[in-house]
Amino acid sequence: MQVWRVNVQEQSFSQEPIPAHWQTLGGRGLLAQILVDEVDPTCEPLGPNNKLIFAPGLLVGHMLSSCDRISVGGKSPLTGGIKESNAGGSTGLAMAYLGIKALIIEGQPTMPGWWILHLSKQGARWENAAEYAGMGVYKAAPALLERYGDKAAIALIGPGGEMKLSSAGIQNLDKDKTPSRINARGGLGAVMGSKGLKAIIFDKEGCDKPPIADNKAFRAAQKVFNKELMAHPQTQSYADYGTAAMTRMTNTFGAIPTRNFSDGQFEGADKISGEFMRELLLQRGGASETTHACMAGCTIRCSNIFGGEDGEEIVSPVEYETIGLMGANLGIDSLDTIARMNWEVNDMGLDSIEVGAALGVAAEAGLMAWGDGERALALTREIRTGSTLGRVLGNGASTVGKVYGIERVPVVKGQAISAYDPRAIKGTGVTYATSPQGADHTCGLTIRAKIDHLDPLIQQEVSRNAQCNMAGYDTLGACVFAGFGFAAAPGTIRDLLNARYGWQVGDAILPELGRKTIELEREFNRRAGFTKEHDRLPEWMTREPLKPHNAVFDVPHEHLDTIFEGG
Repeated sequence: MQVWRVNVQEQSFSQEPIPAHWQTLGGRGLLAQILVDEVDPTCEPLGPNNKLIFAPGLLVGHMLSSCDRISVGGKSPLTGGIKESNAGGSTGLAMAYLGIKALIIEGQPTMPGWWILHLSKQGARWENAAEYAGMGVYKAAPALLERYGDKAAIALIGPGGEMKLSSAGIQNLDKDKTPSRINARGGLGAVMGSKGLKAIIFDKEGCDKPPIADNKAFRAAQKVFNKELMAHPQTQSYADYGTAAMTRMTNTFGAIPTRNFSDGQFEGADKISGEFMRELLLQRGGASETTHACMAGCTIRCSNIFGGEDGEEIVSPVEYETIGLMGANLGIDSLDTIARMNWEVNDMGLDSIEVGAALGVAAEAGLMAWGDGERALALTREIRTGSTLGRVLGNGASTVGKVYGIERVPVVKGQAISAYDPRAIKGTGVTYATSPQGADHTCGLTIRAKIDHLDPLIQQEVSRNAQCNMAGYDTLGACVFAGFGFAAAPGTIRDLLNARYGWQVGDAILPELGRKTIELEREFNRRAGFTKEHDRLPEWMTREPLKPHNAVFDVPHEHLDTIFEGG
């Protein structure tokens, strides 16, 4: 494998050997190392000195179930710190076939206009993308596939990335060629837009699978992993209900964001639950699918295709985070309305968590009434127009709060809190506060820990372990749900890496990778000016009780400040 480096100002391309200290990293860990090595942490996120980096994880390339994810990173225009966002789809697999350890995109165009970067075994070429400018991803993706062939993997931005909105992500094709898998968080779509790139084509035609040092040992470990993954009860639950299964669970915990995080239980939760959605989609039939894989070879298949009453597809997928932030958070109990809002943000290439949180703050400011789905749709569509209001909403919850003078703004380090209220699940609150990534449940969700989630004094270790494990999974390129199999057969991570690369890593490789990754991320943020005071939840969450438990976030500051000093 090699490092592929592209300069968008010069439209130059080079292939380089992998530095020795990058060899044992992939995905999120490799992004962190590259950013520490090469990017000035004080740079302007949308300026020429920031870099946009794509890196497949260490296990990507072999269709190991749930382990072909792609990490994208850079300095975030939303948080001002380091950011990694990962996604499923086909991009990671195609990069591994091309032999790309990391794609590093540098510089900034000196002339206006949009470009397509085409990458293949022949190298790189540039093509004008003027005809795709302003297109939503649902129109642009099929046009690009017609041009470049339906075997290409594509990473592209929508109008949100073109407008350099801080909620913009990067869309990737799923196994059905739908641009539905998004590197959503942190505004990395805006960084791609600042590089003048509308789309990157990863053309793996003529490429072979990446080599395996010991194929027999790899397949033996894969067999054990698959067996344990399929035997785990959560695997079937996620196949049946997807991430939407979390709706009833978080509502029971008193942790579902309701009307801009003013309540922890939503009276309409059953109408937007995974169980209700499954029955609805089975009844509707047509394009609807209750079980769907976002990556080829995934055996969990936690995704879905949401069809309307007419049997036609509205959007794929509807995930719990969208249900929480665009449903309960806005007082909306209609899955059809949530799905249509989901389509709008997907087509614009925006993060539904950030936009949903922004709309909640907007409702607090009086721009819409709670439960008014039509107004919520209209405000979502306003973003596409590029109006002042649209840009305020598209730049996220923090911006909306500043513009309208709202205190109850659910953000950490400028990034919107996910759909788990940290006053009711305090370990996840510790993750939100102390993760270098800003508020992000995928950096260490603790809801499944067998603890008292309301006890402020026992959350530090739970969050630390979850954060290190998740950073490890992100470095492997593994979906969190692959963790069901790895937890049941922990030696398979060791065995897969040793067989794939000829290494001799030990049993503790997962938390070791995670710890190293977080240390690198914290170092980048330290150089960027972050201090322990940035590792805090919003002050209003420490004094505003959350029903039904009347809990506030009261984890001691010293627990937040010392979280990575132990363990």
